[in-house]
Amino acid sequence: MARPDRLTRPASHDGRPVPAPHRVVIVGGGFGGLFAARALHGSTAAITLVDRAQHHLFQPLLYQVATGILSEGQIAAPLRDVLKRHRDVECVLAEVVDLDPADRTVTAERPNGERLTLAYDDLIVAAGVRQSYFGHDEFARYALGMKTIADALAIRRRVFGAFELAETATDPDEQRRWLTFAVVGAGPTGVELAGQIRELATRTLHREFHRIRPEDARVLLFDAGKAPLASFGPALSAKAAAGLRALGVELHLGSIVTGVDARGLDVRDGTGTTHRYPAGTALWAAGVEAPPIATALADATGAARDRAGRIEVEPDLTVPGHPEITVIGDLMSRDHLPGVAEVAMQSGFYAGRRIRHRLRGQPVRPFRYRDLGSAAYLSRGNAVVSAGPLHFGGFAGWLAWLLLHLAFLTGYRNRAGAVLTWAAAFARDARRERTFTTHEIETLRDVYDEPAAGTDRPDEHPTEGRPWPGATTST
Repeated sequence: MARPDRLTRPASHDGRPVPAPHRVVIVGGGFGGLFAARALHGSTAAITLVDRAQHHLFQPLLYQVATGILSEGQIAAPLRDVLKRHRDVECVLAEVVDLDPADRTVTAERPNGERLTLAYDDLIVAAGVRQSYFGHDEFARYALGMKTIADALAIRRRVFGAFELAETATDPDEQRRWLTFAVVGAGPTGVELAGQIRELATRTLHREFHRIRPEDARVLLFDAGKAPLASFGPALSAKAAAGLRALGVELHLGSIVTGVDARGLDVRDGTGTTHRYPAGTALWAAGVEAPPIATALADATGAARDRAGRIEVEPDLTVPGHPEITVIGDLMSRDHLPGVAEVAMQSGFYAGRRIRHRLRGQPVRPFRYRDLGSAAYLSRGNAVVSAGPLHFGGFAGWLAWLLLHLAFLTGYRNRAGAVLTWAAAFARDARRERTFTTHEIETLRDVYDEPAAGTDRPDEHPTEGRPWPGATTST
């Protein structure tokens, strides 16, 4: 298939055609894609931003949505709103599923199943990563990951629902099972989830139930490593471990989860012995892997991939042999850079500036990452921060955590909303975002799919109290 001709604008006043602008397609509207689009603003490029969601999401605060502190609207912003002043950016609601480097086109699938073909002169792939169950995808049914708003809302349902079911359980063993929460993975996400569930139980819910004591809830944190937050260094890792134990989180380090079902987990410890842990709620925060687009990209270009399936890139973040294709953010593999928001922001900004400089005939320097630090929230008034030579925790770390996350939130409205919500939550232990439904929303059909013949649409009987066929209820 021949490469499509570049589009041309209508002829100018002297009759000569005006060349079409340089076409840039950006895959993904996370930090990498958003910063790339912003860096290209004002250039001669025509930018198409393709994302399967219509919003930009601040993933580092998903756990606060899951535990009832923030609403999903406070950590997400519509892409069209964020980029409304960027008239050169066209937003497309679709998921890129394939590409043809020879033809310089990508194939994207819209929510209704329709496929689009988009031509590019430069392609920026910022598709991020997804949860990895290390070859045990069957665990996903029982151990929820947390990468999207839907994930966070599902976790909220499981966590708050567990306390409700414990309240009405008549069997003491069943009550204890519902009051046991297992978190797999002691990185930032797992540590923050575990700490927040204990804070929720001991500070927010402790006076709201009559038959159970929410503060008796057990939170078990499992990790194959020897310490929580190992990437923060030994000193901060020790601080995190001490802070978690003070909260009442039970650390099970050097442990590998070998099985997960609706009633608990099977875990092999450092001696090779497998133990059974009954638990009403299991949450998964261990490991990530590249999405399917990485496989399509590697197959089409011959690019090498690391153990997590991420694309190995050149110093300028391009795919070897394809200078027109740039991979950024969590999906790129370069110099062992971590999959954090700061890497995505800086690589996105660099990718956009690199294209601008090239179009102007200016030299392009290799990408250089500047580590501005990482932070993890443990509990109210306690966080750990690693920023270059600075490593500190406690209340100072908590203040730094607040400032860091406020700076990275997208939009003044979200920042103001977060400040007001945090003030209420920290001063009064109030968590106002606790609404949940027992229907498994994420199992409903896509809203753009046609219903099967002879069935009703799910919104035609909103008060009958029954889920759409195929949906299940949480247990």
